[in-house]
Amino acid sequence: MGNIFTPEFWETFAKSLTSWIVSELPSLVILVILLIISLRVGFFMVRKLKSVLAKKTVNRKEEPNLEIEKRLNTLMGIVKKGVAIIVWSIFIMIFLKKINIDIAPILAGAGIIGLAVGFGAQELVRDFITGFFILLENQIRTGDVAIINGTGGLVEKIELRTITLRDLSGVVHIFQNGKINTVSNMTKDWSAMVFDIGVAYKEDLNKVMKLMKQVADGMMEEDAYKNNILEPMEIFGLDSFGDSALVVKGRIKTKPIQQWTIGREYRKRLKETFDEHRIEIPFPHQTIYWGEEIEPLKLTMEKAEDKAKETK
Repeated sequence: MGNIFTPEFWETFAKSLTSWIVSELPSLVILVILLIISLRVGFFMVRKLKSVLAKKTVNRKEEPNLEIEKRLNTLMGIVKKGVAIIVWSIFIMIFLKKINIDIAPILAGAGIIGLAVGFGAQELVRDFITGFFILLENQIRTGDVAIINGTGGLVEKIELRTITLRDLSGVVHIFQNGKINTVSNMTKDWSAMVFDIGVAYKEDLNKVMKLMKQVADGMMEEDAYKNNILEPMEIFGLDSFGDSALVVKGRIKTKPIQQWTIGREYRKRLKETFDEHRIEIPFPHQTIYWGEEIEPLKLTMEKAEDKAKETK
């Protein structure tokens, strides 16, 4: 077998290499430069978007700066990776075309693989997309108290695929983002405790409502509670006629998650105030009516004993 590396071979190789350098290398260099510029521009736009979103959220004063930073870092990290994947994919396809590699079979194969993966990972993709929009729209945050699909608890963790709740009993509930149908945030911006206070029909409602307001105002003057109560108590008035009570409705606005603490203390103080002013808080009971002309029957232990002796 003869030597293939003859002078003619090297001469032909040098001519081909020179021709390729002259005709193709400049375009490849330009392509690499465009890749770097595209990545830098994309990342710059992502940073700009992050700063705009941060300013909008801070202006609304919805959450601490640390929480804003965490949420935006998660979102912008996803966007940044998406931009990089798109730019690199375009660069690789153009590069392969430049070195005379047919990319049609590669694209066809990638399409088939992508289709197969898409069918097998539909739920995963749906979870990620839903999780992205939950973070983007700021529907709930870590530390909120929320009801998801009918289950309530403290939001311990929000990820792109799942949300983790812990209920009052300590039970941890994990929900796939793509299977979340309803979300009720109980601590978004502000919270409130609504009171349905029942008093006897004989009571003066104006006096009752005045006492309810006084109790709430007294709490607002104390250091332990004034920073957690956002507004004076709203008394909506007589809400309904119950079986044994007149129901007065009121509401106290509080800082997020403070409504239960404020509500428990308010009920305690209101009970003490009602006792002090002899306001009756009714409970279900029965009254036997004997008629207007018949003297009410009064049984005592002595009469019962006398009757027992007579029967003997």
